[in-house]
Amino acid sequence: MRTKPRNVVNTSQREWRRIVTALLAALAVIVTVVTMLVLSALNDVAQNTNKLDEERSRETITGALETFQAQLGATLNDYAAWDDAAQFVYAANGHDWVVSNYGDMTVNSELFDTALVIDENNRVQMFYQFGQPVLRSPQELFPTGLTELLKTVRQIPFGQNPETTGFVQSDRGITVVGAALIRPKMALDVPAGETRRYLVFARHLDTAKIKRLSKTYVVDGLQLRKANFDARYFVNIFSPQGEVLGKLTWRSRAPGDVSFREVRPTVLLAVVIAGLFFLTLFFVGSKIIGRIKTDEAHAKEEALRDRLSGLYNRAGLFQRLEQMVAKARLGSDDVNLLYLDLDGFKEVNDSYGHGTGDRLIKGVAAGLKMLVPQDAVLARLGGDEFAVAINGPYSKQQCLDLCEACLLLFSEPFVIGERVATIGCSIGVATSERGEVDGEELLRRADMAMYEAKENGRGRWVSYHEQLDTEREDRNMLEADLRRAIEKDELTVVFQPVVSAKSRRITGVEALVRWNRDGHGPVSPEVFIPVAETSGLIDQLGLIVLRKACMTARRWPEIKLSVNISPVQFRNPSFSTSVHDVLRQTQMEPERLRLEMTEGYFIQHPERASFVIEKLKALGVQIALDDFGAGFASVGYLRRFGFNRMKIDRSLVAALENGGRSLDMLEATVALARSLEIPVTAEGVESVEQASILQLCGCDELQGYLFSKPVSPEEVTLLLERQKATLPRDEQRAFG
Repeated sequence: MRTKPRNVVNTSQREWRRIVTALLAALAVIVTVVTMLVLSALNDVAQNTNKLDEERSRETITGALETFQAQLGATLNDYAAWDDAAQFVYAANGHDWVVSNYGDMTVNSELFDTALVIDENNRVQMFYQFGQPVLRSPQELFPTGLTELLKTVRQIPFGQNPETTGFVQSDRGITVVGAALIRPKMALDVPAGETRRYLVFARHLDTAKIKRLSKTYVVDGLQLRKANFDARYFVNIFSPQGEVLGKLTWRSRAPGDVSFREVRPTVLLAVVIAGLFFLTLFFVGSKIIGRIKTDEAHAKEEALRDRLSGLYNRAGLFQRLEQMVAKARLGSDDVNLLYLDLDGFKEVNDSYGHGTGDRLIKGVAAGLKMLVPQDAVLARLGGDEFAVAINGPYSKQQCLDLCEACLLLFSEPFVIGERVATIGCSIGVATSERGEVDGEELLRRADMAMYEAKENGRGRWVSYHEQLDTEREDRNMLEADLRRAIEKDELTVVFQPVVSAKSRRITGVEALVRWNRDGHGPVSPEVFIPVAETSGLIDQLGLIVLRKACMTARRWPEIKLSVNISPVQFRNPSFSTSVHDVLRQTQMEPERLRLEMTEGYFIQHPERASFVIEKLKALGVQIALDDFGAGFASVGYLRRFGFNRMKIDRSLVAALENGGRSLDMLEATVALARSLEIPVTAEGVESVEQASILQLCGCDELQGYLFSKPVSPEEVTLLLERQKATLPRDEQRAFG
């Protein structure tokens, strides 16, 4: 047997050994280099992390100081631009008000701890700190800075915001101080010259506030230092003149160093493992990255979609809308936006449940997809609101055609399983001509136009015009004044007598609310009641009227009291409880109270209406159907709800002058009520002839200007006394 020479074998082994050694050496070098590079990179990351943390802390503290100053500025604006302040501060007898609203507010206040009212000649009108009067001069408490702030405010030109804030040096350290001219909120017609008053608020940057800032903004060791204090991490506090008053310092948490020390052993091990599996991870990683990119693109698209309907959501609409606007600016096309709100969707949700409501939304989305142009953007903005954006050379006509098509679509009922839902829609339309209006403003305009359509009868479309902004502003001011009038108890209640059709003697009164708006005069209930209903004030307003009416009606125990109830109040689940509370508080006999309600709510929500009526009747209260003949109530509804009284709408009474069919209609209406044993009141009676006809037709009570206009409680009392005086003695005793 022949074998290789020993030296040949050794040579071969040595060569393999050299190769293996070289490979191992190369691997060792690679691992060492990679390890050094990784550790160096981690060290760089640690240093960058420390630097970023330092920058973040500096930006955070700078923002905290700005917020601290801005909060005082916002508070100062609220207290200086204030109609009540403009009235009492300049009044000779307003000192108590000034102390109560400014001085006393400095006790334990997070907004300001010092309040000063000073005139044009630097005479102190009121000076409080921490709830106590300050007997020292402002210059002693604020040796620098206050004078300059006041000078700045006084030099602000007419028409601009006469306010300023800044950090100053005080006897307690660094303080943020604000000065502002005291003036009405919506005007600048304050006294001129030496009669002007200025409000100064101060908020000291004391240790407690520094600790709160440190805790709120998660900054360790935050402290207030002098201007010359040597620190590595600090933010200067400047006066309005640019002088460094002090500095806020903190301790760096050095998150990069901490993290680096914790992960270094693991990184060394990971580098070795990473070297062995580098190639495998490279290929696997490539596949994962590709999948992540696909998922990310899918997630971005999903984030712009509404999950229920599959349409674009609000974010998706805004993105596409901005693209349309940008494209329109480059060309000559317009962008048109339709804003749709479903009428009656809430009732479907409440009656049939949210599952049915969700299926209805899907059905609406499917219907709209069939109507909108192919290149249009269809979105669900949330709830029962949808939007359609259209651009192109024919977008305006497409928009108008789509409005009519949508109204036609919603004129038909939607079949949802075994249920049938009848809803409508109100549409607002806005146009951005050649992209002059951005997407956000375009949506706001369309939304405003939609509300105009909803408030003017629903089931229609309205195009935006500038007058809507003015009307909305007027409405907002009316709402604000109404809210203030309710809070200040400025609403009054008058009473219109209701008389017996036979004896023409007073048998009851109807309570009617009146509002004399400050600076505007009387406002019709037809104007402010709808505002109260849409703004959520109607519950409060209605209970005020009910309470005042019941309290007043205690003077007239021999007659009944009628009070109108809004459908919004009737929808409140606690309404019957509120009525019970009013009756208990006013000690009003329930059988004397008659609540009047129009037929709309009974027809739309018969089950809920029946439930509430039963609860009210259980209290002993009577229910009257108001304005009958102006709507669509059927005999079935009259029989179902068992009304205690029916009030004929004034339109039927006014039509008597035409004779013929008007009289036949009136007779039929009264006959219907009498067949159901429901007594009838006719309102709006203005002539003797009308009263006679109504009596002959079977009305047992009459109400109108023929007998009396709405009058004050004192006049009602006088009318009752005169009526009592004309009765025989035995009837006087029965009358009370």
